[in-house]
Amino acid sequence: MKRSAGILAYRLKEEIQFFLVHPGGPFFKNKDKGSWTIPKGEPKEGEELIVAARREFFEETGYQLAGDFIELLPVRQKGGKLVLAWAIEIDLNENDITSNTFEMQWPPKSGLLKTFPEIDMARWFSISEALEKINPAQVSFIDEVNKLSTT
Repeated sequence: MKRSAGILAYRLKEEIQFFLVHPGGPFFKNKDKGSWTIPKGEPKEGEELIVAARREFFEETGYQLAGDFIELLPVRQKGGKLVLAWAIEIDLNENDITSNTFEMQWPPKSGLLKTFPEIDMARWFSISEALEKINPAQVSFIDEVNKLSTT
């Protein structure tokens, strides 16, 4: 079974805000609602899941996170992948992200390899915006953190 480990960053301003990223590459270029995600990726063989989540966050945003992580309930995405996540309260500048890149043949069957950023945007969203933007399978992460922050 495929697994991903990720981190949902949030901050408390006038209201709670959530840090989400938009996948790079041609498949997500014109997609918005339901396409944003928490920074996440597959753990390496034998890697602790929280370590994988922190590494993936760094690879996709350029930010090294440390602090008190809150383990969230896992979710299963439409394709069957299990996503394990942690939340952390932290304030980051979404305009300063640096993402790793990947190569793929584009256009399809062209024989041309193009390089794309794994993440092309990051933004802070209010709860209502986050619920609209995030991959539907990850909505429970937003709900769980929102409940934690109001108790």
